Amino acid sequence: MSGQQIQILVAMCIYLLLVVAIGIYYMKAANESSDNYFIGGRKLGPWIAAMSAEASDMSGWLLMGLPGVAYWFGLSDAFWTAIGLAAGTYINWLVVAKRLRRYSALAGNAITIPEFLSNRYKENKKVILTIGSLFILVFFAVYAGSCFVTFGKLFSTLFGMRYQTVMIIGAIIVILYTFLGGFLAESATDFLQGVVMIIALCSVLAVGAIAAGGIPAVLNNIKSIPGFFEFFGIAQPLTADGVQQLDAAGKPLFGQAGSYGLLTIISTMSWGLGYFGMPQVLLRFMAISKASELKKSRRIATVWCVISLFAALSIGLIGRSLYPTALLTRSGAENIFITMSTGLLPAFIAGIVMSGILAATMSSADSYLLIASSALSRDIYKGIFKKDANDRQVMIASRVTLLLVSLFGIIIALDENSVIFKVVSFAWAGFGATFGPIMLFSLLWKRTTRAGAVAGMLTGSIMVFVWNMIISKLGGVFAIYELFPAFVLSCAAIVIVSLLTKKPDQAILDEFEAAKTYEC
Repeated sequence: MSGQQIQILVAMCIYLLLVVAIGIYYMKAANESSDNYFIGGRKLGPWIAAMSAEASDMSGWLLMGLPGVAYWFGLSDAFWTAIGLAAGTYINWLVVAKRLRRYSALAGNAITIPEFLSNRYKENKKVILTIGSLFILVFFAVYAGSCFVTFGKLFSTLFGMRYQTVMIIGAIIVILYTFLGGFLAESATDFLQGVVMIIALCSVLAVGAIAAGGIPAVLNNIKSIPGFFEFFGIAQPLTADGVQQLDAAGKPLFGQAGSYGLLTIISTMSWGLGYFGMPQVLLRFMAISKASELKKSRRIATVWCVISLFAALSIGLIGRSLYPTALLTRSGAENIFITMSTGLLPAFIAGIVMSGILAATMSSADSYLLIASSALSRDIYKGIFKKDANDRQVMIASRVTLLLVSLFGIIIALDENSVIFKVVSFAWAGFGATFGPIMLFSLLWKRTTRAGAVAGMLTGSIMVFVWNMIISKLGGVFAIYELFPAFVLSCAAIVIVSLLTKKPDQAILDEFEAAKTYEC
């Protein structure tokens, strides 16, 4: 291992030790009750609520996936995706956050998303609770696996270490601080990771722009590529067996610009719809100490999101100007952030910046593990099978579940060539279509019935599978990202079934009205 690699490794290890220390610090508070362990006793401040929500949501995709898309295809695909995500972030904080904070406290002091929905409709037979919990359990285990893959690939790429070994070490670190400190440790570390991520992005953006000769030089370079710097066109790298070809002078070859029409824009922007159903984001709304502080959190989250997305997109564009032939495959393009960091920064600083990828990965993995464990221990074990379970039994069940879900995630991640990111895209659509519509209707339309809620959740989740595996194969207009049609059909199912079934009981209607002004 070279001296440069050692400096990078030391910086990253210091960061990992700091994260574990935070878990140990919050261990006592987390073990006081299941409320503390799963939702931090609703004590989050506005800064931690905002930053931890965004960091846990973005994952390593922000530092690797989005720059990779911009490097490979140019501006349009990354830009419209970023617009959808930024808009979804703002609207979610504006429309959902305060209402959910109040309503979840009023509706039986619910501390998980399935529990809130079940309490909202006064379920006796826990159908909504079961559907929601099982869906969370399965897909968050897969999500956690994807994060472990990113951890393993990062260390194996940087240091030539054996992928499986470093992937398991990374998983153990995430499991350790989540196991010890629960939601409080997770949120505190996610706040730290959000800070590291935005500093890393802005630092690499700045040094990259300087190294490329400034923004005018970058624009002159990338505008020469057909479709690369267009909002309604897309670059088409010429490939053979997945590898971009070079001309006689060693320059990368591109074909004629592809079209980027309205349907494609709707498809990419529809990623923003997923926010309404993301448990790791919604839990931060429920966990903030006071509903009145959510306005401040909304501003912090939106500013962080816009700056981070802009920086990530720009890094991909600048990277194509700086390193036009360094990354000649679609998957390899996702390493442009690593290439720029290690190539332009002093070794130790590069190690700190590389910790941004660790931060993005770990901030998502810890959320997925904790929410999955709460789905089984709190919602299924206590909510259905052992309703008289005490707090200690729930805590034991949650930690056993956390270990089992982690083991499942590690098994998924053992294959470094697994198509895990396709599964992540699919799972995002699944969460968005299953929970997003019913969350909006539960908070905003009092006529929504329990039958409508069940119909909407089932329609959304089933249509994600059907559209992805069958309908999308027809091509053309049907090739749209499955989240959009599944979301729309779920909304339609909620409205139609709710209007066809008996009006909710007066107690449910009264609680709906009371939640509008509930002080908490």
